[in-house]
Amino acid sequence: MRARLKHAAMFAYGRCRALRPEKLRFRGAFASFDEAMAHVRPGMLAGYDHDSVTSVSRELMQQVPLWDYPILYWLKRLAPEISRVVDAGGHIGVKYRGFAPYLDLDRLEWIVYDLPALVKAGREQVRPQDRTLSFVERIEDAPAGDVLLASGLLPYLNEPFVDLVRRLRAPPRHILLNKVVTRDGPTVVTLENFGMAEVPYQIRSAEEIPAALKTLGYGIIDSWTIDSLAHRIETHPHLGRAVYRGYAARLL
Repeated sequence: MRARLKHAAMFAYGRCRALRPEKLRFRGAFASFDEAMAHVRPGMLAGYDHDSVTSVSRELMQQVPLWDYPILYWLKRLAPEISRVVDAGGHIGVKYRGFAPYLDLDRLEWIVYDLPALVKAGREQVRPQDRTLSFVERIEDAPAGDVLLASGLLPYLNEPFVDLVRRLRAPPRHILLNKVVTRDGPTVVTLENFGMAEVPYQIRSAEEIPAALKTLGYGIIDSWTIDSLAHRIETHPHLGRAVYRGYAARLL
C-alpha cells in the first residue's frame, strides 16, 4: 500500500510540473524519437541539428569535469598503442580541446563525427593549434580508428548503437563510452529543453549497452557510474532515477 501511495503521489507531482514545461529540463516519456519529436512545443526548434543550438553549453563542454576523468585515464593508458580516435558525437571538438593539456594530441589523429550543423560550426572554429582535428558528417567517411569514443552521444543517438559501430570502416580495438543514461526498466525517450529547442533524449534500459557490446564482440574491461548527474524526468518521476554510466571495452 505504501509503495502504491508513493507512486500515486509522484505521478500527481509530475502532472503538476507538466503545467510549466518551459521551466523543466526534461519533460514527457515517449516510446521513440519520432514520438518525442512530434511532441516538441510549438515555436521551439526540434532536435539538435540547428545552427543556433551549436552554442548551447559549448564552453561548459570544453571543460574537464570529474566524470570525464575515467575517459581521460583510459586514453592516457592506451596512448602508446593508439594513433587515431573517432569521436562520435564530438560536437565542435569539445573533448579534443578539453583534453589538450593532458594528451599528446600532435601524435593522435582525432576525427569528430556529428550532425551537419555541428560539423559546420566545428570546422569554422578550428584553431591553428588544432593540427590533428578533423570532422566528418558520415561516420563511414572517418578512417579506421583505434578508439571509438562516444562521450554524451548515446542519449541523442537515433539508431541502435550496434548499427553505428557497424557503419565504421573497421571495428576499433577499443570503445570508450561515457554519460550513457540508463534506467531500471524499458527504454524511454524524453525531451530535453535547450531554451530555443527541444531535443529527444534517450534513457536506455540498463542492460542494453552491455548486450550491444557483447553482440559486437567486445568485452567490458571497466565501468563506472556518475552519481552526481542522476535525475528523474520532472513530469514522470514515478519512472525512477536516470543513472549515468560509462564503459571501457576491448575487441575480443
